[in-house]
Amino acid sequence: MTTAEKIGIHIPEILLPGKDVDLNKWAVIACDQFTSEPEYWDRVEKLAGDCPSTYHMILPEAWLNRPEKDDRIDYAQSKMQEYLDNNILEPHKGFILVERTVGDEIQTGLLVALDLDKYDYHKGSKSLVRATEGTILDRLPPRMQVRRGAQLELPHILVLYDDPKMRVLTPVLEQRQALPMAYDFDLMEGSGHITGHFIEDEDLLNGIIQNIADLISSESYREKYGEIKDADEAPLLFAVGDGNHSLATAKAIWEELKPTVCPDHPARFALVELVNLHDPSLKFEPIHRVLFNVGEEFRHALLAYFEANILEFPANTFEDMKGAVLDETRSGQSVGMITQDMHYILQFSVPDHNLPVGTLQEFLDHYIQDHPEVEIDYVHGDDVLDKLASEPGNIGFYLPPITKDNFFKSVILDGSLPRKTFSMGHARDKRFYLEARRIL
Repeated sequence: MTTAEKIGIHIPEILLPGKDVDLNKWAVIACDQFTSEPEYWDRVEKLAGDCPSTYHMILPEAWLNRPEKDDRIDYAQSKMQEYLDNNILEPHKGFILVERTVGDEIQTGLLVALDLDKYDYHKGSKSLVRATEGTILDRLPPRMQVRRGAQLELPHILVLYDDPKMRVLTPVLEQRQALPMAYDFDLMEGSGHITGHFIEDEDLLNGIIQNIADLISSESYREKYGEIKDADEAPLLFAVGDGNHSLATAKAIWEELKPTVCPDHPARFALVELVNLHDPSLKFEPIHRVLFNVGEEFRHALLAYFEANILEFPANTFEDMKGAVLDETRSGQSVGMITQDMHYILQFSVPDHNLPVGTLQEFLDHYIQDHPEVEIDYVHGDDVLDKLASEPGNIGFYLPPITKDNFFKSVILDGSLPRKTFSMGHARDKRFYLEARRIL
């Protein structure tokens, strides 16, 4: 078995449109963005027009509840065949070095194919590739309908690897100027600029693969995470940062096909962009919680649930509460709680989870199950949280951001993180459909 096979890396044949295709119209944002802003997708449709575009090969999730959804899926799959028949797509064997402007930063990634046999999205997975959030199985069927029978896959999945010393891509970046250009253009709707370089040289490809493999060597693993049970037998190499449900869909389709096809069938692999967890462009923002229709018994239920494991301290202002939660000198774990007329710091002395969000969410899930009248929302931003939580009948929870040094260790120890643990960038910064690969 080669090193690439051991770590689940596959060198793909990537399909890109020829020189006559307008890439600004070709590339469109991931289908799960702007679902509540249909006007965005109306603009995309108008811009793409009748030109070759990935827009014609996807089902925007804004369409999921439309009666014409099935017709749209048929149309998307027919356009895939049309583009293949008309030789609009040209093959390139290798990886692609991707550089994308994200805000004021440049995000650097590596387009590869991952072996789906090395991936398991179920809770408690010990696979080489793991989900970072719990997979909601009800979200898979419509996505499977799109992928089942499709000739092509279009990747918008970002997969993270933990390389604090930047060893994987440094040799590639040093040779960037000598690498053949794959694409170089502005993305639509003000989503920045993207540049790609082909990585085709066998020695360079093998060097990248070896550098990735070295991330889970015994020495490297223990240096990053300390002594962890099963580290040698079941290390974590890749964690899905964005597109958990899309990769789970690819896995589900592969499991359907596996009994009837050859082991190296193209559906066994999925095209993804690998991004270093420590890339400066990656910003992990916390996602806070707000409960609605909460009764007076809530605080008693909270304190009773954690018993002696919880301490409650009042705070004069939101900023005082936030400062205390972010104070790294405090022992245990801390979250903020906001009611109509008060701010509190909740301190968990002996938490059951590696992250505060896990400790809190376990209680919230139990409470909401016992109180079906209570609703929960997941919100971004301090101002939004404070405003909503200060209204009668509501309670909000301020959560600290997850740190990069703690991210992989949390997935290793706790498994998939609680839903809505973190946000990675804004909607316009999400990956665009650009490259393609045959899966039939």
